[in-house]
Amino acid sequence: MRTIFYFFLFTLVTNVNLFAQQSVVEEVAMADQMRADGKIWVVVAVISVIFAGIIAFLVNIDRKVSKLEKQLKK
Repeated sequence: MRTIFYFFLFTLVTNVNLFAQQSVVEEVAMADQMRADGKIWVVVAVISVIFAGIIAFLVNIDRKVSKLEKQLKK
């Protein structure tokens, strides 16, 4: 079972790597337009807020789990 999991994981990683090495560079008109309008910073800000929220949530959960672990040891 474990070898099957590792095989599928390896296959997935290999396929992603192959897609990343495409020789054709495609222009992304939407991204260029957002950079030209200055809206790319709105996208960066939203992604940063979401990332900060996820980090805060994980820190909060870690504190709660640590507290529960300490209670279980007693």
